[in-house]
Amino acid sequence: MIQSLSRRLRMASLLVAVSMGLGLVITPHASLAANPAPVRALPDFTDLVEQVGPSVVNIRTLEKQVAQSPVAGNPANPGDGQDEEMQELFRRFFGVPVPGAPGQKRPNRPQQPEEQPRGVGSGFILTSDGFIMTNAHVVDGAEQVVVTLTDKREFTARIVGADKRTDVAVVKIEATGLPPVTLGDPNKLKVGEWVMAIGSPFGLENTVTAGIVSAKGRDTGDYLPFIQTDVAINPGNSGGPLINMRGEVIGINSQIYSRSGGFMGISFAIPIDEADNVSKQLRATGRVQRGRLGVGIGDVSKEIAESLGLSKPQGALVNSVEAGSPADKAGLEAGDVILKFDGKTIEKSSDLPRTVGGTKPGTKSQVTVLRRGVTKDYPITVGEFEVEKTAATKGTDKPVAKEASQLLGLTVSDLTDVLKKELKLRGGVRVDAVTEPAVRAGIREGDVIMQIGNTEVPDSKAFAQVLGRLDKSKPINVLLRRGEWAQYVLIRPR
Repeated sequence: MIQSLSRRLRMASLLVAVSMGLGLVITPHASLAANPAPVRALPDFTDLVEQVGPSVVNIRTLEKQVAQSPVAGNPANPGDGQDEEMQELFRRFFGVPVPGAPGQKRPNRPQQPEEQPRGVGSGFILTSDGFIMTNAHVVDGAEQVVVTLTDKREFTARIVGADKRTDVAVVKIEATGLPPVTLGDPNKLKVGEWVMAIGSPFGLENTVTAGIVSAKGRDTGDYLPFIQTDVAINPGNSGGPLINMRGEVIGINSQIYSRSGGFMGISFAIPIDEADNVSKQLRATGRVQRGRLGVGIGDVSKEIAESLGLSKPQGALVNSVEAGSPADKAGLEAGDVILKFDGKTIEKSSDLPRTVGGTKPGTKSQVTVLRRGVTKDYPITVGEFEVEKTAATKGTDKPVAKEASQLLGLTVSDLTDVLKKELKLRGGVRVDAVTEPAVRAGIREGDVIMQIGNTEVPDSKAFAQVLGRLDKSKPINVLLRRGEWAQYVLIRPR
């Protein structure tokens, strides 16, 4: 038995030596080999181009301008004062003097507006009867919109509607039998997934570029969480489709990040589900109805969250409440933190305008608010969005009382009745002077402190009492009013 085993070992050694001498490679048994990594081939976009290409259009916009007549002796006019070489050129080749040259009589004709090229963009066909989606900035200000199909047919388009806040527009051409795109679900997109764009960069019609999804939910606008890609997008691509590997449109190419004006590897597309909701309203009424609460909001930082007793930074901090707005009627106040709207969690401040904006005006809803450490629900009737009012900074009257606090670097005084009425406040204290550490916290003279340590301070006496009860070893949160805006700041005592 031992001899037999010895012979087997010698034979195995000999086999290995021979194989090495012959340059052979002995493959291990399949059970011992590691599972090979799957080989991924690069995608082929040819079928997608054939499928979606006919649905992508070129959009050219025109505006009317009155041509200026050249004025003799005006050096600023490029059509005047032709040099001698140009005059000689016209004389030799055409046998006539330069039109408008000195001594030539100009016909006295009224100047007619001329259509001048304004810009080039892209779009894609939504319906077979001629509705086309593009960016609002592509058609904004245009007096005429010309749509060119891939078969070179041209149509003058009518602007159905445009929504600047989402940068979505719909135009209509009088045609039938057009090939519409198929809309996909951008929520199913995965980072790293291949995508393709078709458009007219720099006027080069039906240009195809490809790349991958770089990120989702980029906050670059109030109402839209953008899709970020590395697909080459340049001026003229705006309004064109972003397409997945199933040939579905999942976004509208809208913006790029660039320091040069050209592509630098970062592009943004509007998710098609958001754009489609806007387009349906535009096609139905020519405008978009958007819900509003009438509040100015800001982010909740980690430090502010800790000082308010939140387990993590979340919600939208109410900086201001517009008088007479739905929020004002519901009882919301500056300094509140909105945690939920209609049961939907507000993770960050940008979630609130998107959630409320998608709610039909007149809807009876509910907001969940954190106020001075207590969570409470408030019923609210959603209003209709209107142009935001610019907050104005109001003046202050001369203080009537002062109390210094060396601990916080503040000198404060009571508010006058006139100032309370002017700012629509029940109470608070005015900041008359600031030193360190209040300066480091960003507090300014003229600010009004409404809360300190999550406790209201109706006057300077209450301010001193609350301050005396606070833990001076920890940062102290202060809710202050500046003009019509409110914000939290943290003061670290000396």
